[in-house]
Amino acid sequence: MTTEEIILKGKEVIRIEADAVANLSESINGDFVKAIEVIYHSKGRVVFTGMGKSGLIARKIVATLNSTGTPAIYLHPTDALHGDLGMVRKEDVVVLISKSGSTEEILNLLSMLKRLNVTLIAMTEEKTSKLGTQCDIFLNISVKEEACPYDLAPTASTTATLAMGDALSITLLQKKGFTAEDFAYLHPGGSLGKRLSLEIKEIMITGERIPIVNESTSIKDVILEITSKRLGTTCVVNNNGDLTGIITDGDLRRLLEKTLEIKSLTAKDIMSHNPKVMSANYLASFALQQMENFKITTLVITGDENKPIGIVHLHDLINLGLRQR
Repeated sequence: MTTEEIILKGKEVIRIEADAVANLSESINGDFVKAIEVIYHSKGRVVFTGMGKSGLIARKIVATLNSTGTPAIYLHPTDALHGDLGMVRKEDVVVLISKSGSTEEILNLLSMLKRLNVTLIAMTEEKTSKLGTQCDIFLNISVKEEACPYDLAPTASTTATLAMGDALSITLLQKKGFTAEDFAYLHPGGSLGKRLSLEIKEIMITGERIPIVNESTSIKDVILEITSKRLGTTCVVNNNGDLTGIITDGDLRRLLEKTLEIKSLTAKDIMSHNPKVMSANYLASFALQQMENFKITTLVITGDENKPIGIVHLHDLINLGLRQR
């Protein structure tokens, strides 16, 4: 194949699979609603089963459901006939995936499942197939063509099946009122968990490490405070300890560009008024978002009485892996 032929073939595969997903929207109908309602009201789990590539897709759908608040498990159809059928409870809902609707292993399992009197959902292309006719609910995953030129390797059909699984998962997520906080509870590890659960109070600089000067502090001592605390900024407070302003390295540079007569100046003379502040109970990821929105590198954390109780720096938040990629 030439370079041009390789590019054309790659684009053709993407087009075929994109069309398969787009056409799948026609299958979001009354049966889809029934499937959502049955799963939503079920007191059990959603059991997915499928052979070969369908089994792999089933496992991915199970993972998505579990991570979005709907308990699900995967049941291998062959293992089910050798004891694993005991995993299925009468309150479960079982989803059987088969492109043709006539996969031997799935049909063998189907007769066993019907004896358990569980709700059965078929995900197949053929409504008139044995699987399509004997299940309680039919979800159509048919595609016009596979990306495989020999119509052998399931490609567009597995993509469509996965998309149908995502449609089920996300619709259930919203119907259940599943929140970002719920998601964080199920994803405590890695950068995702940090973005969704790490609060400012857990990572902010506190105590004597907070750079603070009084409004009457001389410029020399302001520079010493900024230098010693190594954050490129300092909070400015009044005699009551209330936050009244902030001074940054940039403020000092701009001051020196204007005048060298700085000996008589105090912190109050050069501070920026109304600095950006935040409560310690906010998520650290939200603090990062605000700092990037306002193009600032530090954010003062205040308590109930507008007194600085902490400070966070942009680089620290980025180093924690809070920035979305």
